[in-house]
Order: sequence, then structure tokens, then C-alpha cells
Amino acid sequence: MMKSTTALVLSLLFFACAEKKETDTDFIRENVAFACDQIGREIDVIEKNSEKFLNPTTLKADGSVFYCGYADWRSGFFPGSIWYLYELTGDEAYRPLAEKYCAAIEEAKNLTWHHDVGFMIGCSFGNGLRLTGNPQYKEVVVQAARSLSTRFRPEAGIIQSWDVDRGWMSQRGWECPVIIDNMMNLELMFEATKITDDPSFREIALAHADRTLTEQFRADGSCYHVIDYSLEDGSVRNRHTAQGYAHESAWSRGQAWAIYGYTICYRETGEQKYLDQALKTFRFMRDHKDMPDDLIPYWDMDAPDIPNALRDVSSASCIASALYEISTLDLPEADTYKTYADQIMRSLASPAYRAEPGTNGNFLLMHSVGSIPHDAEVDKPLNYADYYFLEALKRKKDIEEAIL
Repeated sequence: MMKSTTALVLSLLFFACAEKKETDTDFIRENVAFACDQIGREIDVIEKNSEKFLNPTTLKADGSVFYCGYADWRSGFFPGSIWYLYELTGDEAYRPLAEKYCAAIEEAKNLTWHHDVGFMIGCSFGNGLRLTGNPQYKEVVVQAARSLSTRFRPEAGIIQSWDVDRGWMSQRGWECPVIIDNMMNLELMFEATKITDDPSFREIALAHADRTLTEQFRADGSCYHVIDYSLEDGSVRNRHTAQGYAHESAWSRGQAWAIYGYTICYRETGEQKYLDQALKTFRFMRDHKDMPDDLIPYWDMDAPDIPNALRDVSSASCIASALYEISTLDLPEADTYKTYADQIMRSLASPAYRAEPGTNGNFLLMHSVGSIPHDAEVDKPLNYADYYFLEALKRKKDIEEAIL
């Protein structure tokens, strides 16, 4: 009787796991098919324009698509999305498109006037290098890292994010602003050291990660958006925000950048302090009293009009992608991070956030927030929300296949 009962239980567990596996496989397959269809529509638009590469970024106020130039910080996300479609489908038709779209933004490797070259080159050429091993892509990545290195300020031990001699940044009274977003650009520096064996890129990345760890976080695990340093002695002048609700509020995408950025640092170094910070910031978001049931954060977790505040899908997709990576680590609670990421992805793929085919300017996801204080990309699709959604989908696919 005992053997019979045990066999029944095991049988039920087997079929339950098999059913879940099939459900996960169907989810991945259906979302990949949707992405191919939706992005395929945009590829048709791009390929019909013979004059220049149209790089889809967001929607304008009139509902038309805004296409950015190579110097825009978001220029690498759409080429990177094409690389992910190539990887997710194995369809060779995507490779020449990804290569062409990368080539159109290659000049970004020489930009030295802002920090986002890591986003621009890492998401585009970085993925191309990972998937093809193209030696020319190595040269692009290394040159971009050299450009980013020029922004390192040894007095403060950080990479300066923005120049303050023009634009709205010049009106804030800042001297050397560093934004939490910069954590996302360190992956480029780690990669450049692996390519060249030159330790300076890695050393800059570690210096930046360590100073940010010391200065940019509150006791509860949340992070400030902007830390302004003195160029004279490296001391902290201000702790501010640019895109959040208030200086002491928790701007959600900033929290996402921190979770993802310190996950990268842990992957590249094995230093526990980096993983500890990633998890602490995640737990701050997870346990926040105002985190919605569908796990898509408000644009700022201290927005005054919660629960009617706008959501930010870009924060959710970035967090999901980071959590899938964390779930592969040897942690006792690893499965809980995958479960949370799965719940985010189910929400993102629902009609509440995923666009109907042929709508939304051919972007995948709706309802992201660029910057409410600047009245920019408010409740609009954003190409980086789509990019991290596809990256999360790819990571989920890898995990599910490894379980088989």
C-alpha cells in the first residue's frame, strides 16, 4: 500500500511538472511569435527607407514613431532586440539585419560626452560579439570602453554620467553628477578587459561600483538617482533626482538599474557584496507596501497619486531579466526569484501591457515612463522596455531548457 501511494504521488508530481513545462514552453513560443510579427512590421518600415537606418525608439505626442540617431543613449536597443530575435528563433534572416543596424550606429563607440556608450554598444555590438565572435566587434567594444574611460574621475573614483556645461543639467548646480543608470554601463568595461587583458577597464568598473555602493543607497536598500561629487576632492555635494518624483523618493527604473547592475558585478567578480546589494534593492521593491498585485511598478514608488499613478513597464522588464539571472545562482531561495520573474512576464504579456499586433507603433509593450519631470515619453512604449522583455524571454527559455 505504501509503495502504491508513493508511486501515485510521484506520478502526480511528474504530470504536474510536465504540464507546467508545456505551459512555459507555450508561453515562450507564443511571445516569440508575437515579437517576430510585431518587430517584423517595423523591419518592413525600416527596409523600405533606403536613405538611412530608422532606429525606432518611442512614440511622439502625435502617435508617430520617433527614430533616434546614433548618438542617442537608446540607439543600441533596437539592434540588440534583433540579435535576441536571431537567438530566440535561430532564423538566419535576422543576422544580416542585426549586423546592418549595428553598423549604422558604430560611430557611437567614439562618444566621450556621456556615459551611455555602454548601453549603446553593449546591447548591440556586445550581443553580436557574444553570438558570432566577430573580431571586428571586439574592436568596437574596446574602443567604446576607451571612450567611457575618459569619463573616469579619480578624485571621486567614479565615471561621470553627464556633462554640466549645457542643457538642463547645467541648471541644477551640479559639478560631477553620477546616476544609478551608470551601473548598466560597467558590463562593457568588464568585457573590454576580457578581450584585451588590460586591467584598467575592470579597475575603473570596480572603483565605480564600490563608490556607488557606498554613496548611492539608503538603509532600506533603495537608491538615489543622482549623486553629485566634487571634482576637487571627490566628496558628495548633493543627493538628488532628475527623473524621480523627489530627491528622497524611489524612482522605480533607478531601482531596476541597481538590481541589474549589481547582478552584473557579482557575475563578473563573485564578490558577495554586489549580490547582497542587488537582492536588498530587489527586496525593497518586492516588499514595498504599494507594489501592485501584477508586479508592474509605479513610475516612482513614492508618487503622490498612487494607486492612480502611471506604471513603468521598462522597470518591470529590466527587473525580470535580472531575476532570471539571479535564479541560476546557487542560492537556497533561487526558485523564488524565477517565480517572481515569471509573474512579471505573465503580466507584461497580458493585454494590459502587451500591444495588439500592428498597433503601438510596432513596439511590443505599452505603458512605460521615460521622465515625468521632463514631460518626456510619459505612458509611451520604449525600445529598452522591449529589449529587456526579449532578454528576459531568452533567459527564461534557457532556464526551461536546462531543466529538461
